[in-house]
Amino acid sequence: MERPELPLPQLHAFVVLAEELHFGHAAARLGIAQPPLSQQIRRLEDKVGHPLFGRGPGHVALTPAGRELLPAARRALADLAGGLAAARAVGDGRAGRLRIGFSASLALTVLPDLLRTHRERFPGVHLDIQEMTTAPQITALREKAIDIGLLREPAAEAGLRFRTVLREPFVAVLPAAHPLAARRSVPLADMADSPFVLLPRAVGPHLHDQIIALCAEAGFTPRVAQRAVEWQTVCALVETGLGVSLAPASIRRIRLKGVAFRRVDPGAARTRVAVAWRENDPNPLVAHLLTTISPDPPEKRQD
Repeated sequence: MERPELPLPQLHAFVVLAEELHFGHAAARLGIAQPPLSQQIRRLEDKVGHPLFGRGPGHVALTPAGRELLPAARRALADLAGGLAAARAVGDGRAGRLRIGFSASLALTVLPDLLRTHRERFPGVHLDIQEMTTAPQITALREKAIDIGLLREPAAEAGLRFRTVLREPFVAVLPAAHPLAARRSVPLADMADSPFVLLPRAVGPHLHDQIIALCAEAGFTPRVAQRAVEWQTVCALVETGLGVSLAPASIRRIRLKGVAFRRVDPGAARTRVAVAWRENDPNPLVAHLLTTISPDPPEKRQD
């Protein structure tokens, strides 16, 4: 026959009495009168089916059954205390797991400082970092597969919130032997005759469309020779001479001997980096991470 679970208040009373071996002292420590303490112990003994204490005039001692129960009772109380502390820490946003998606190029800009600052302020929070491009991040946020996204040129999306954290100029990405690489800055129109290496539109629709629009303003439609999902791959393909590209300025931190990065004229266009999260997300870890990100800081000259 299955025995009923042991109530934690009765276990607490049992442990205190086992430590004090005196009903008066144990009752005082528990902040109750002796009769309620005796009732708690009696109920516990009824559930166990055996006496837990031997009682005599001025004498209380654990029985063999009591000695057997004591370690388990202490573990149960310790587990409860630990569970309560852990629950409070998660509820306060001081512990738990936060899932962050990020576009690969942001490992060159906002991500390192963000992670460093967050670790210093919330050392008990585990950050699960997942590299993914913009479109998959939007999907992952909607499906609750990640909690925070760091992405480029996001479009407005129902149910999601966005905060701009950085605006970057574009640079021309050229093979080092390309004639335009000899210049300090490159008029975008002068890139019209070169084949382009671009990201697929599906991985970052708005950034892709922004690049196409900039070329259109310069009077041409880029002739795409190759596509690559990551900017590092784009640069590697440019190095081989497959084409040129237009990329956010932070891409210059990818060091390849055969690639030249040059300012683009006109240089007014900027690509936007944003943090994204679900609207009305009750997770305190999300709110705390947002406090570590400065919104739309003043632009720094990157050329």
